Formats: sequence, C-alpha cells, structure tokens
Amino acid sequence: MPHKRGVTLPHKRDNLHRNQAHPETRGLLLGLLGVTIFAMTTPMTRLAVGPAEAAQLPPLFVTAGRAALAGLLSIAYLLAVRAARPRREQWRSLAICALGTVIGFPLFLALALRRVDAMHAAVVTGLLPLATAAVAAVVFRQRPSLGFWLCAVLGALLVIGFAVWQGHGTLSLADGLLVVSMASAAIGYVAGAQVSAQMKAEHVICWVLVGSLPFTMPAMLLTWPMHAVSGMAWGGFAYVTLFSMWLGFFAWYRGLALGGAVRVSQVQLVQSFLAMLFAVPVLGERLDLTTVGFALAVVATVLVGRLTSASQATRPVTTASNAAAARPQ
Repeated sequence: MPHKRGVTLPHKRDNLHRNQAHPETRGLLLGLLGVTIFAMTTPMTRLAVGPAEAAQLPPLFVTAGRAALAGLLSIAYLLAVRAARPRREQWRSLAICALGTVIGFPLFLALALRRVDAMHAAVVTGLLPLATAAVAAVVFRQRPSLGFWLCAVLGALLVIGFAVWQGHGTLSLADGLLVVSMASAAIGYVAGAQVSAQMKAEHVICWVLVGSLPFTMPAMLLTWPMHAVSGMAWGGFAYVTLFSMWLGFFAWYRGLALGGAVRVSQVQLVQSFLAMLFAVPVLGERLDLTTVGFALAVVATVLVGRLTSASQATRPVTTASNAAAARPQ
C-alpha cells in the first residue's frame, strides 16, 4: 500500500534527527576545541613574557609579532579561498576590531602577566563574555533586563574582591591592565561582529590581521629581543601566534556555524577553568580552593546574566574566547 503523502515514517524521522544532530555535535566539539585553544592563551602568554624577575620576550614584541606572523598566514588563506575584499564602509569596523583584539587585548594582557600569575588573570578576565554583552547592548541599542545588569555588577564586585584578596587588601596595576584588556577585547569583538554579519567570520579575523600588518610588522622588527630568551618563551610565542591569533578562530567560528551560536557559545563558560588547569603543568602554578571558588562565582554570574538577558540578538564573539567570544580570549 503506498504511503500517505505528508506522513513521515518513524525510520525516516529517526534518520532526519540523526542527520541534524551530527552537525550540532561537530559544532559543539569544534567550539570546545576553539575554547580550549583560547584557554591556553593566558598561560602561554605568561610563558612568553615571563615574570618581572625573570623577564623573557617584551610584551610589545609578543603583541606585534603574533599579529604580524598571523597576518602573513592570513594573506595566504585569503588568496587561497579567493576572498572578496572588504567594502570601504567596512574598514572602520575592521579598524576598531584590530585596535581592540589585535593590539589592546593582547598587549595589556601581556603587560599584566608580567606582574601576576596566569590563574589570577584567568579569574579576572572570566567576565569577558558579560563585558562583551554589555558593550553589544550599547552599540546595538538593545535593552537587557535588570537581572542582566545586576549580574554584571555582581560579577564586577566579585572580580574586585578577588583582586583585593590577592593583593593583600589593595588593587594592583596589573588588575587595571586586565580590566583595560577586557574592555579592549569587548569593543573589538563587537566591532568584528558587525562585519561578520556581512562576510564570513573567518574572513573577518584574517582581514583584521592583514589590515594591521603596516603597523604590526614594523613594531615586531623594532622590538625584536636582543637579549637571550629561553626556548620555552619562544614556544609560548609560537603558540599564541599560530593557535590563539589564528587557528583558534577557525575552529570557534566553524563550531558556531554548525552547532548554533546560542548553544555552542555556552562552552565559553569552561574557558577560565581550563586556563587555570593549564597553568599548573605549563607554569607550575598552584591551584587553590579560594581561587576556584571565585572562578565558579564569576562563571555563575556570567551564566545567569545570559539567561536573564532580555536580548538574545548579540552575536557571540571571543574572548576569547573568548570569539573568542567569545576569547575568548
């Protein structure tokens, strides 16, 4: 007997669900890969610049060098895929994105990591997703709920409390640098999100890096270290260049496209914990319960802030992770 038109048989329905689930699963895995790559940025940057008492690569060199070399890779990629050049009106947003994500965030993060350990930085920058959402709300003229803003204030107070506790009753210059790095990343991510609505997100980060080359390449050459630098520091620099500044974005944005931005962006919540865990074997830092407790509290405010936000139109971008958002970081 022929099947009635419009009726989906159970086995066909199951196959359809499996076909839909496969891209979503791949998206989640790629998103997690991107977040894992970005989580390594903080300990690897600390490894590259070294502490003040055992300085390695200059922070400005790490900032300019990672962007310049990733920019050269981006030229090859854009030529290979025959990417269209950005339109004239898009360059303004690309320039703002570059100032925030190529220069501001990595430079101030590197300067801070000369003064504090990676775990400290991971807790403070854990608020980046909430900071990005706040900037997006202003730029896109959205109206998040009162609960969102309360979470933002609570998260800020938690970070201040953690910084004061770590600083034995006072805030340090490094804490200010970390806040500026977060603000830079949030502004840069939102500017990049504006352009990524009109072109592929992978192309956006590549054009940002290519457009920055006239500044980053000379800065890298002028700040090239003249003193002896350990192989471990060069390894950290190589990581933030190839993975943090370039490949991580490909995994992250591809994951968002396959698995859905809202669903995949939730894996950002584990980024600060991953950064803390990586700091143990990479840098030999000690993980204590108080730091974990503050990190949990910060992540909770970010999660609740997302759930209570009245606007879900913000594109997740990394600080990055989060792109980083979502730096990502």
